[in-house]
Order: sequence, then C-alpha cells, then structure tokens
Amino acid sequence: MDHEAFIDTAAQRSHIPREKAESLTHATLETLAERLTKGEADDLASELPKPLKTPLISQTPEAEDFGLEEFVDPVSRRSGLGPDEAREGVRAELSTLRDAVSDGEFRQVLTQLPTEFGELVDSRS
Repeated sequence: MDHEAFIDTAAQRSHIPREKAESLTHATLETLAERLTKGEADDLASELPKPLKTPLISQTPEAEDFGLEEFVDPVSRRSGLGPDEAREGVRAELSTLRDAVSDGEFRQVLTQLPTEFGELVDSRS
C-alpha cells in the first residue's frame, strides 16, 4: 500500500477529512514507536512507504509499557483530535496498518501490545 492509499484508507475508516487523517497517522505511528522495541519499530517501518517511516523512528531503545487509554491520550494530543475521535482513529489506523504490512509483521507488532489492541482492531474491521 502506498502512502496516498494508506492515508485515504485511514480517513475513510476513521470518518475524518484526509488532512486530519494524515496528522492522525503520524501521531499514531509516533506513539506506536514509543510502545514497540526499537527493533520491532524498525521492522514495521521497513514494510511501509517512505513518508510513514519517519514517525516510527524510536527515540528510546526500550518500549514504554502502557495500555490502550494511555496510548490514545498522546495520539489525541499530537493529532489535535478529541479523545473519542482519537480512539476511533487509532482503531482505523491499526486496521489500515494491518492491511498495509504482512500478516507476520502485524502479528509481531500485536505481540508487543496489550490484548486490548488486537480486540480493538477486530471489533469493527
């Protein structure tokens, strides 16, 4: 999936304008990079188009441990979306990410996240 298709799909799934979806995508990937180990963030970035690699550059080698609500808060802040819109956006972004990368890579990402992330993606894909 190329960059334009990723953003368009995320916008459609989150029911927000494309411009907001681009900001949401970067906010979600940046927050995801903080939650994944550096190696996993690098692996994920290797399967995404170039404009989506930069937000996955981890600033710390260790993954931060936090649940879904603690994940949504920085996404909301970084994207400028309200908490409810950001939560729905995270669901849409993870669903789009699942379609954009290999099944094996997406499963690897989910192994580093609490089970509620997988349930969120499966809830309304």
